[in-house]
Amino acid sequence: MSNTFLRQFKNEDWIATIMGLLLMGAIIAFPTLIPSFPKTLTGVDAWLKIGGMFLIALLFAGVGLRWLGERLKGFIPAFIGIFLIAALSMYVCGLGFVKKIGFESVFFSVALGLLIRNTIGLPKWLTPAVRSEYYIKIGLVLLGTSVLFGEILEAGFWGIVQSLVVVFSVWYFTFWLAGKMNVDKEMGVMLASAVSICGVSAAIATCGAIKGDSKKLSFVVSLVLVVAIPMMYLMPLLARWLGLSQEVAGAWMGGTIDTTGAVVASGKFLGEVAETYSVIIKSSQNVLLGVAAFVISIYWSLRGTNQAERPTPRVLWDRFPKFVVGFVLASLIFSFLLTPEQAKSLGSLAKGMREVMFSLAFVCIGLETDFRFLFKAENRRYITTFLVAQGFNIVVTLVMASLLFGWLAA
Repeated sequence: MSNTFLRQFKNEDWIATIMGLLLMGAIIAFPTLIPSFPKTLTGVDAWLKIGGMFLIALLFAGVGLRWLGERLKGFIPAFIGIFLIAALSMYVCGLGFVKKIGFESVFFSVALGLLIRNTIGLPKWLTPAVRSEYYIKIGLVLLGTSVLFGEILEAGFWGIVQSLVVVFSVWYFTFWLAGKMNVDKEMGVMLASAVSICGVSAAIATCGAIKGDSKKLSFVVSLVLVVAIPMMYLMPLLARWLGLSQEVAGAWMGGTIDTTGAVVASGKFLGEVAETYSVIIKSSQNVLLGVAAFVISIYWSLRGTNQAERPTPRVLWDRFPKFVVGFVLASLIFSFLLTPEQAKSLGSLAKGMREVMFSLAFVCIGLETDFRFLFKAENRRYITTFLVAQGFNIVVTLVMASLLFGWLAA
């Protein structure tokens, strides 16, 4: 191979994608060596598991950065510090009372990073490992292992119809509304994806696809998580007040609440049937994440950036986010090359490492974000856009759920 051909792979996009695929390959080839995050911190075994996850994350992150030509002398101690913060976030979100509330590890990762940045500031020795986009891209490749084409069939025909109608109509409405509210196009795309598809994961994927501002992503993620909490409690009460069946209520909540944990919790409030339907709808929307990331990346390459040249296929490919390639490959491998049992067991291991990468990324986002940005007056437009769009989402999804799982299913 020529040096010119190999040189195209020596950038963060490609290296993060390759590291994500290699990590997925290691999970498939050596599953017994991949630990899961412990539920308690007592006992030697728990700390060995945490140490194992640390070494795996350090290996794949460090090798990639070394490939980029960066020195690891300052990176390793900085990575240790950021990993400890991420591990603390993952432990806290696993506590029983926290799980009931519905908070996810990314919430605590961002919160702890923000706390450090806005009190003592970003310690200089941590700076070499503050690589939020790099960790996010590795995590997004691993996210593909959870998006199985078989889940489309399991969701059922009506679940797929609802997901398609809701995702596309809500995305378009949110993006249109963002334009009317004079929200910049970059933030508008992230808000539209977060509201319409699957909250935090969609925001992460969209930010990666458009190479967005990590500060804006941090704001969107915080907004998604904060709004999901009251929705988790209020929507079951509203479903009872409206007299909805468990099928309709579950489909409604699964299509509107933006975090998987909160969806499951809200379904449990109404009963087993509502929980099942809420998870089915949420899963079918998650399946659309890969399609959405692909479409958004193409749209952004064509119309989302200022261009001084005609967008030829070569230009489009150079701008195309390579993590989408890794995401799709991971999804295809887990969907068609593994048995359902293998995909489920290996997928849980991949999920653990994905959460590590996402937690690392959001610790870094918090460390990079100044509160003065979050509370700027212009952010009121973002909040208003998100809340109005979420209201539209609630109404559209209620109509679709009532039609598909009420009237047509009767």
